[in-house]
Amino acid sequence: MRKRLAVAIAAALFLSYQWFPSGAWEPKRARLEAVAEWRISESWFGGFSGIEVAEDGQSFVAISDRSWLVRGNFKRTDGEITGIILDERHALHTTPGERLRNEFGDSEGLAVDGRNRTFVSFEAEDRVMQINDSGHGRELPVSKAFDAMPRNGAFEALAVAPDGDLFAIPESPLGRANQALVFQFDGRKWTQPFPISRHKKFRPVGADFGPDGRFYLLERAFNGFGFRSRVRRFDVTPNGFANETELIRTFFGMHDNLEGLSVWRDPEGHIRLTMISDDNYRFVQRTEIVEYIVFKTP
Repeated sequence: MRKRLAVAIAAALFLSYQWFPSGAWEPKRARLEAVAEWRISESWFGGFSGIEVAEDGQSFVAISDRSWLVRGNFKRTDGEITGIILDERHALHTTPGERLRNEFGDSEGLAVDGRNRTFVSFEAEDRVMQINDSGHGRELPVSKAFDAMPRNGAFEALAVAPDGDLFAIPESPLGRANQALVFQFDGRKWTQPFPISRHKKFRPVGADFGPDGRFYLLERAFNGFGFRSRVRRFDVTPNGFANETELIRTFFGMHDNLEGLSVWRDPEGHIRLTMISDDNYRFVQRTEIVEYIVFKTP
């Protein structure tokens, strides 16, 4: 199965490069600004599923799905990413110091709040942890509602609201196929205040609250040959997320397996969407940093 998947992905990437040259396609509400490949020839490297970019657009923190928390910096020329520098990496541990491995180390979502606290969500063993700078963490309270999430289908999308509440969305649907449940943590307990619409072929994999106060959701589709991504934006209201706007929808193979999303504002006042891809540790895939600029609207 793995060999067939690798061949299929390789074929999709080849076709995408042959038939869709750079600049041949632009979305209606955002412009592709940069695609930077990141390579480090070490066995731990890869599998990135979450990213947070600092307000200055230079430093970043990312999480791999094998419980590595990394920090680095972007080199930029006229705002475009031209290089990626790794500063440090830390293996995730429990508070007593036990290394997170295998299913307990399937870290997927990443969020950093206004107090610079780092949160990581896990997909196989569904939970969220708060992680300190050295990679040690403590588990947040869990909810009985987590039991309904299938294995390998729990929280991939994790975000922190301006008021500090955590929002998490499982990858697999719970209940109706056209809805995804939104889980909210207020510092004491988890609730499911409202659902969010979902497409049967797109799975929620990354999320962030932008500097404009809106909620941004990254979703991924796979057709057996390549990956497709879309980003939707929502206004935040007392009754839930509203006024859905699709900012990006790519064709299959345009980018690799984008799973992490960070939303920030550049010095020119533009909203930027910075995404990172999970290469699944396969040689036919690649770790990409992809960045879009959202068009200003009246």
